[in-house]
Amino acid sequence: MHGPGSAAWLLVAVCAATGAYCLLRMRSRVEEQRRTAGGEALMGFGMALMAIPAAVVTPPPAAWAVYAAVFGAAALRALWAARSSAHHLHHLVGAFTMAYMAVAMAAAPGGHAGHKGTGAPLVTGLLLLYFAGYVLWSGARLVPVATAGGPPASGWGDRPELARACRLSMGIGMVAMLLTM
Repeated sequence: MHGPGSAAWLLVAVCAATGAYCLLRMRSRVEEQRRTAGGEALMGFGMALMAIPAAVVTPPPAAWAVYAAVFGAAALRALWAARSSAHHLHHLVGAFTMAYMAVAMAAAPGGHAGHKGTGAPLVTGLLLLYFAGYVLWSGARLVPVATAGGPPASGWGDRPELARACRLSMGIGMVAMLLTM
């Protein structure tokens, strides 16, 4: 990712922190939360690695093939999981987007995005629209609403508002990364 160094490092920090929190969520007592948290941790750490400024570390060309393979496999897993939960469709789009960006970065001059002409403009535009809409939707879901007085969450892994905030930050990160393509 090219652009202001401080913005790239902020994206790295936010994505890495999100990935770390998702690892904590994997300790939840709710099986579905554990399952989705693993995929979200992969996305957070993958986004953090991809966002490291090219001036600091330029990954070898084979790294982009590894990213594409890992996120291609994650997309297939999300496609399989989407049979039982619509939320996995978002994971499918996210994993596909990461694989798409890895392929585009491999094809980019110097092996890093930020150069005009990386990726297919139509695909990039559609993904950008999807994630911009997702950011608006998930941001609106963070607005506090009156609760029915249910039991408080018992641990860090069972806090739905923190999980939503993580998904929002990863969506914003995805928009930022797609804008550089």
